[in-house]
Amino acid sequence: MTEAEEPLAARIARQAKSSESDVRDVFATYGLPLTLTPARPRGLRLHRMRLAGLRTGTLEPGPFDTTFRFGSGLTALVASNLRGKTSVLELITWCLRGTPRDLQSGVRNWIRHLDLDIVVAGQPLGFRLDCTDGELVRAQVLTGPDVGSLETARTPDDTGQITALITASSAESYAQHTQAFMLDRLDLQPLLNTLNETGTQAHGWPAYYGAIYLPAGGDKVLLGDQMMGGLPGRLLQVFLDLPAAATLTRVRAAHDVRSSTAKRRKADAHNAFQQRREERERKESELREARARLAALPGPGEDESLTSLAAEAARRAREVADVQETWEGLMRVHRRAVEHRRREERLLNDVSESLTARLLFHGLDPQACPRCDQEIVEDRRLQERDHHACAICARPVTGEDTNPQEVQDEARLRLEQAKEAEATSHQALEAAEAELAQLTDLLAAAQTRLREARSVLLLPQRIQAQEDILRLEGALSVLPDLPENTGDPYESTIVNVLKAGVTVLDTDSKSAAERLFEDVNKEIADLGRRFGITSLEKVEINRAAQLKVIKDGGVADYFSKLSAGERLRLRIAVVIALLRVGAAHGLSTHPGLLLIDSPKAEEIQDLDAHSLVTELAKLADENSLQVLITTADLTLASGVLPKDRIVEAAEGRPMW
Repeated sequence: MTEAEEPLAARIARQAKSSESDVRDVFATYGLPLTLTPARPRGLRLHRMRLAGLRTGTLEPGPFDTTFRFGSGLTALVASNLRGKTSVLELITWCLRGTPRDLQSGVRNWIRHLDLDIVVAGQPLGFRLDCTDGELVRAQVLTGPDVGSLETARTPDDTGQITALITASSAESYAQHTQAFMLDRLDLQPLLNTLNETGTQAHGWPAYYGAIYLPAGGDKVLLGDQMMGGLPGRLLQVFLDLPAAATLTRVRAAHDVRSSTAKRRKADAHNAFQQRREERERKESELREARARLAALPGPGEDESLTSLAAEAARRAREVADVQETWEGLMRVHRRAVEHRRREERLLNDVSESLTARLLFHGLDPQACPRCDQEIVEDRRLQERDHHACAICARPVTGEDTNPQEVQDEARLRLEQAKEAEATSHQALEAAEAELAQLTDLLAAAQTRLREARSVLLLPQRIQAQEDILRLEGALSVLPDLPENTGDPYESTIVNVLKAGVTVLDTDSKSAAERLFEDVNKEIADLGRRFGITSLEKVEINRAAQLKVIKDGGVADYFSKLSAGERLRLRIAVVIALLRVGAAHGLSTHPGLLLIDSPKAEEIQDLDAHSLVTELAKLADENSLQVLITTADLTLASGVLPKDRIVEAAEGRPMW
């Protein structure tokens, strides 16, 4: 069995290094097919369109009821400008696309009934729309045994031959039903792309329809009318019937979203793990600090009691007060002793030098007048010593100095006694000072111990440390030191299977594209030259629908850089090339219907336009292609097409 013959599930399982059951489970979860079958034929053929309503305004106002019939090949709608040619394409689009692309609001208000008969993938269908004031109020899609049986039917009949496939009562409902219906009938799938890495965006039938109703030449999209999500390339792959082209877009979108989700979850889990680890480390550090604080605090029984400390402080305070009082008394005694010693020194000096002093030596030595109690000033004493006048009464002191030496000896004795008394008082004072200093230090120490009594002051700290330890231990109990989450194995399996699916399907698509793109490139180049791009040498198209154009002696340029006229011609050439290559290889490709609005308007000169329409008419006949164009140039149409392929309005008259 070759690799191409091997079941898709087995190939994906081998690529993903997983089991086939895992592949089937993942694909079933996402609703993805594992059996790839060639697409069914998806042809579209217009037959009839009827418009009925009431025109308002200045151009032929009044009721109208117009029927258009469309044959195979190229049909031209010819009328003056602004006479309703483009509206015909827009009304066809409203029926087939579910919503018009750019239908004027005035035209919508004119329409009362809109009928379109068409064969879709071999099934006759009749689109019936009823409108009031520009709003869709009722719509049905009918089917019958053949397209002719639908011409006069607007509702299902009683025989059961004409039946309704879709019934809607609003524009929104009609659009939803029609778009899903057309995808089903043409064997097409929604094209998905990733949106913001978290979701998918689905592009349904309107995206495919852009390859039928070609955008204006000024648009730079090669295939379809939307550039977003890589839609041109995806349409190209679908219309070349590359293996599982639409499925590949779904698998790729599913993988991108799931992979992004898995990465985001893994990143979130890693961040959560980091935060949890940092939080745990922080809590462990705080717990160590709390335990260290508690260990540094003394236990409840390690300190002296507050009562004993207070008693000691009070006792020391009393002792200090007592000694302070004693010291103050000794200080007074010492001061008196010092003063007494100084007086004795002066007296000894006086009796040694003054007769008066010797005569008064044994007399009184009052400090104040015995009558008025006023202090005896120093001048009186100096006068007594120098002028022998009594310091109290100022009278001369007289007498005989019989024993001067005896007086001096007695004065010396009294001085010695005064000095001894001073020394004794000084020693007593120093002892009291030393004792006071010692007791003061003891009092300060007792007061300090009392202020810092740990059994009282440190109790809140001990309680706080214990509470912190309990709180942190509790926090750590709910922050287990878990290993980092390396990912969900089931999630990894899903991502790996989807990734393998993308790889396998993309490889198949590339292999098929290599075989087909050579033919597609040749056809596009040949058709481009037939459409009037005479300098075109070759083209190279890739799976992303990027078209490189080589012309003018090897000068390469891309599709978006070409003129509007060249873009229109190559856009048509791509569709016809798809039909030709599809027919040659037996592929279900483009539906074979083209709507082109005013090709001559895209900077195409008369000669170029004539060449384009001539070749387009030939190619339409050769390739079973139905083309509907609009033009205001009757000469252009009549010079190429037979009368039965020209729908003409008289000069200045409306198209319908």
